[in-house]
Amino acid sequence: MLKGLRKHAKYFYFLFFIVILSFVFWGMGRVDNTGGKDIVAEVGKYKISATDYWNTYDRVFRFYREIYKDKFDEEMEKKMNLKENVLDSMIDERILLTEAKELGISVSDEELQESIIHEPAFMRNSVFDNNVYINRLRLIRVTPEEYENSKRQELTIKKMRRLIELSVDSSNITFNLGNVSGDNQVTQMLNEQMLNDRKEKALKSYIEGLKKQIKIIIYKERIS
Repeated sequence: MLKGLRKHAKYFYFLFFIVILSFVFWGMGRVDNTGGKDIVAEVGKYKISATDYWNTYDRVFRFYREIYKDKFDEEMEKKMNLKENVLDSMIDERILLTEAKELGISVSDEELQESIIHEPAFMRNSVFDNNVYINRLRLIRVTPEEYENSKRQELTIKKMRRLIELSVDSSNITFNLGNVSGDNQVTQMLNEQMLNDRKEKALKSYIEGLKKQIKIIIYKERIS
């Protein structure tokens, strides 16, 4: 049971983090200037291109394939409504970006720099190395400016999430298993899960409220 709880907790926010990762490596969240071509959704001024969408979808698909191995087939994918869920998550990200701008929430140059220099992918011998940084970005055909803009957006979204999650009251979350062997550890896991559930519900409720205020256009036929 404990093993299952740990696994569930480990992947609880998987979709959010995979979509965030795509911000960094595919430059998502930028204003589109293609004249509306290759667009699967519009969220205010933000546009989601088919290229960005399928890159993100591929990351999520491979994540599930790694977890479920051969069990993750086309039927399971459809039951999970994976295509729509990925697009919904990408839309939610842009809604949070829009609201962050309205609230004046931003990421300073110092915060951005601190995040980048502590990124393991850019380190050599446990220390940030600018040559490693430049070379790794060159390998994925991303300029430092593009990466830093996307990274700033990623950090902004995380700030918005933390702000919303701080509103969740955790004082009355208790789960008692009695005298079950190892109950303290299991109880802690269950309490953490209950708190995570509340945070996720608060986030979804907040985003749903914002959706009523932001113009959203979805072209679902383009991801079918």
